[in-house]
Amino acid sequence: MIFIAVKFTVRPEHSDSWLERTAAFTAATRAEPGNIFFEWSRSVEDPNQFVLLEAFADGDAGAAHVNSDHFKAGLETMGELIASVPQIVNTEIEGSGWSEMAELKPKNA
Repeated sequence: MIFIAVKFTVRPEHSDSWLERTAAFTAATRAEPGNIFFEWSRSVEDPNQFVLLEAFADGDAGAAHVNSDHFKAGLETMGELIASVPQIVNTEIEGSGWSEMAELKPKNA
């Protein structure tokens, strides 16, 4: 699968509306046949930073994503809101989604 992690630093005046402004892009991406997950998180240390974890079934699914109309529209929207160029990790790994962590289990469960 293709695994991607992206850090977006958003202009402070747009931080509270970031998820709303990217909602159409998020929904369209999650609906793609090759999308495995597409999850946003907000940094606990920097309220203006959002982290996106996403995965696609394979290179073809990743290519379909970046060539989609909603990807282009999403970049246009995000470009107006970000304070700096996003940082990215993009790699191909074995697997088909999240696995359970072997080293940690809930106590008393």
